[in-house]
Amino acid sequence: MTLTDMRETLDAADRLRAGGVELELGGHRPETLASADVIVTSPGVPTEQPVFDAARARGVETIGELEFAWRWVTGRVIAITGTKGKSTTTTLIGRMLEAAGRTAMVGGNIGTPLSAQVEAATADTVHVVETSSFQLETTTTFHPWIAVWLNFADDHLDRHPTVASYAAAKARIFANQDAGDWAVLNADDAAVLEHARGAAAARVLFSLEGTVRDGFVVDGGWIVRRTGTGIERLIPIGAVELTGRHMLNNVLAAAAATHIAGVQPEAMVQALRGFHGLPHVMEPVAEVGGVRFVNDSKATNVEAARRSIESFERGVVAIVGGRYKGGDFAELGEPLATRGRAVIAIGEAAPRVRKALAGVVRVIDAPSMRDAVERGYEAARPDGVVLLAPACSSFDWFRDYAERGEVFKEEVQRLRRREQ
Repeated sequence: MTLTDMRETLDAADRLRAGGVELELGGHRPETLASADVIVTSPGVPTEQPVFDAARARGVETIGELEFAWRWVTGRVIAITGTKGKSTTTTLIGRMLEAAGRTAMVGGNIGTPLSAQVEAATADTVHVVETSSFQLETTTTFHPWIAVWLNFADDHLDRHPTVASYAAAKARIFANQDAGDWAVLNADDAAVLEHARGAAAARVLFSLEGTVRDGFVVDGGWIVRRTGTGIERLIPIGAVELTGRHMLNNVLAAAAATHIAGVQPEAMVQALRGFHGLPHVMEPVAEVGGVRFVNDSKATNVEAARRSIESFERGVVAIVGGRYKGGDFAELGEPLATRGRAVIAIGEAAPRVRKALAGVVRVIDAPSMRDAVERGYEAARPDGVVLLAPACSSFDWFRDYAERGEVFKEEVQRLRRREQ
């Protein structure tokens, strides 16, 4: 087994060599790839590049980690994809299964890779796997028992050449399902329904807008399973402790998936108890001088940022920007027109943000996260909300969205100490 990496050094190099792995660092050698039996790529590595051409010409199969893991794992898989909400929904499904006494392993694009679950898995294990477009695009036999598609909007256009190719990668979640499997779909999202049209699995719909006669909806203060003959109450809305109406979309999807898996309503409610969300997802940080600070650093696309802004009735000062990866910032204009006090523009995308939104709301540039927090605070006083909802990736200033969120929180705490 050979591991090849563009980096010159790896922290785990000694451990890998001790395990019998040969390392080729500092670049990918075409002759090594061409002589391989199979190439397994990291999700971050595009396979359409010249270094793989010679290998493909020799018939070497190129797959991703998700596909590789699927070929070895035992147990059933519940896979979740979507442009936003994947991590929250994946976590909730795992919590609901565990509350019901099931053996669940949560991972994929969130936390532990599926390949790391292979050794400990048994036939009774349910793997709850967050799947990104980067992971799904290299699958060929991946076959989830339950596949959940939460929503779809333009994203990752810095990697996918077109919106259509991004959608096609997402739709591969259904490619190998059959009539004995389940496709859980957002009935409020026309793009999801369109791209899932060819799925062979049984369809189960959920709708935050209540548009379906047969499916999972909000009705009379409850999340319910609605059928043609009546409703089954599952979760009282009061049990949901997440910030933002759009978060109910994730709870609906989790309820639908776990209902299929045989989880009872009592376990669903137990799983929600005390769950306030994940770090960097609509995370309350602090209140300073009457101004609330909320960290939604994981809102890395325009649609996610829009939903974040819509979670508040008024007084929003949104911190927007970073490394642009597609989407139209002008789509934030509608919620900001009625809810926004200002936008703090940050990072490489700041000029795009200003151009798109200056006619709707006051736009203030900030050259650092410290400046963004301080200028946001001044703009939000006396009673507004400073919301980090960047609609961009973090790679201009930070290692990832988590580091961006942590720096935001550190600057808020520094501000709070100053204002005390």
